[in-house]
Amino acid sequence: MLNTPVHVVTMDETMALCHQFMAEPRVHQICTTNPEFIMRAQDDAPFRQLLWDADLCVPDGVGLLLAGKWMHQPLPERVPGSEIVYHLAEQCAQNGWRLFLLGAQEGIAAEAGRIFQEKYPNLIIAGAYAGSPAPAENDEIVTMINESRADVLYVAYGNPKQDMWIERNKETLKTVRIGIGIGASLDF
Repeated sequence: MLNTPVHVVTMDETMALCHQFMAEPRVHQICTTNPEFIMRAQDDAPFRQLLWDADLCVPDGVGLLLAGKWMHQPLPERVPGSEIVYHLAEQCAQNGWRLFLLGAQEGIAAEAGRIFQEKYPNLIIAGAYAGSPAPAENDEIVTMINESRADVLYVAYGNPKQDMWIERNKETLKTVRIGIGIGASLDF
């Protein structure tokens, strides 16, 4: 849409792709594309390229479904990041994948981790840290995530900071297989 990628996937297909991503030894970036992403990408070439380089850009926004219908390229359903966080946490619990929660205000990630563990008792929370997307904290945060041996990383710094953080650190995250920007999902 407007020279910005949006993959035609359902939630079930997204979860199947996550299983495939876990088998490949590299970070797979998932972007939760909504109308704001599309509009930002029009004037922000590095962000637009980030979206093209991402492994999966799910349709997170009813506006995208309406645009797809109008363009005669319908999207099957909305795949919101606020729901992916639950589906993927459940997959983590079922498969023994370690989940790291990064971002939000101080204490929110830890509380969200506690809530996820109540819902999915087998879930391993590898770590929870507010941190900052500022380059000054980058190396410390990457070291923390690597030492946690996290498989899946949720980053809640807001668009585009969270997506740029994942992109910037793809080569230095050693065990992470899926990195997804989740906006305010931890707050929810």
